[in-house]
Amino acid sequence: MRVVVTDYNFEDLGIEREVFESIGAEVVGADAGTEAEVREAAEGADALLNQYAPVGPAAFDAAPDLRAVGRYGVGVDTVDLDAATERGVWVLNVPSYCEDEVSTHTLSLLLACERQVARFDSAIEDGDWDWKIGRPIFRQRGRTLGLAGFGKIPQRLARKASTLGLDVIAYDPYVDREELAEHDVEKVAFDGLLERSDAISVHTPLTDETRGLFDREAFAAMDEESVIVNTARGAVIDVEALADALEAGEIRGAGLDVLPEEPPDESPLVGREDVVLTPHVGWYSEESIVELRRTVAEDVARVLEGEAPENPVNDLGPE
Repeated sequence: MRVVVTDYNFEDLGIEREVFESIGAEVVGADAGTEAEVREAAEGADALLNQYAPVGPAAFDAAPDLRAVGRYGVGVDTVDLDAATERGVWVLNVPSYCEDEVSTHTLSLLLACERQVARFDSAIEDGDWDWKIGRPIFRQRGRTLGLAGFGKIPQRLARKASTLGLDVIAYDPYVDREELAEHDVEKVAFDGLLERSDAISVHTPLTDETRGLFDREAFAAMDEESVIVNTARGAVIDVEALADALEAGEIRGAGLDVLPEEPPDESPLVGREDVVLTPHVGWYSEESIVELRRTVAEDVARVLEGEAPENPVNDLGPE
């Protein structure tokens, strides 16, 4: 059996090899970045492990014996689910591994924006020691944090934010009011989220419904002293609209761990004093990276051994 890792930025594939050698499977690492490169790498594969490269119909056609594609992460927008399902290929993810890391990173970005950490640091490097550079800065207790989406990560964030005295509201059409109330979170409509939040944290998946959810109209509806944080999917925010909103003073700042294009190429957000950027690192800790890799590799191994996967994304019906 042959397992191809389409792309990865780990130091090695030792964890994967340990898992697959136990079932007699060979692990081959590739450096694919395009659909054509993924197709070439996938030839003859029984399974794929995938990080960022696009896995489209051509890859499935190049590997007629393919049985599973395992995605390093929660989201699977790199994989064509319809093409996989049509060909009877399991798509697997890691739905739970970094809730602590992402919720903590989100809070870090929020506080960096609210307390103007990056701006003060940059000013001091330039020889400017002046607390007034960061004005205005507001006390967090009593302010309102709005959550767009209310899955496991924002649930943990809500608990952490409450220790700072933040009031938490959430927009999520798929979570009922009673469940939100169990977390001491008020359910609001999207308009209410925009109008009432002093800070908004984005936690939605990337779907047709959420792509560009935060657009020019959304930013215009937000308070001019509000900030937005995104540790979910970059394309949920229209970055051109965000840059224009910041330039026009419609909102005060942004903290982003994800962008539509990673790494960004001439993004209007890079270099702005009112934007804090991190390189899609919210998921990372030494513990989480091991958990991520081992979990998805072991699930792919289950499929190759004829067992049912634990974390399927698509439905292939009974085995």
